[in-house]
Amino acid sequence: MPDHNQEQERLRRLRERQLADRDPSVKKREFQRSSIERERRAYKPESLRGIWAMIPHIWRGGFFGLLVGLGAVIAIPLYWISSWALPVAFVVLLFAVFMGIMIGRGLDSRDEIADNLRH
Repeated sequence: MPDHNQEQERLRRLRERQLADRDPSVKKREFQRSSIERERRAYKPESLRGIWAMIPHIWRGGFFGLLVGLGAVIAIPLYWISSWALPVAFVVLLFAVFMGIMIGRGLDSRDEIADNLRH
């Protein structure tokens, strides 16, 4: 006889578990909990290094070329006393920006090729 009661108890627990598994509110709470945990794990505050790394190389190269060119605009007239110093410095500025953009474009192309080969 005790065997019969244990079997009924086991079947009752099984039925309750099955009903609980089909309960939409339980599934909804579980989904919300898991999605909140996923978002919490995925959230990382961005650092300046990470933000800088997201900028395409073409823009970073242009920026570095601009910095080099501005250095030339300041340095050339200081060391070369001539009426041609400033125009030559601006030509160097344009050339440095152009070269920075070209190098950046090359690096972007390299990254695109590597991505395409991986996928």
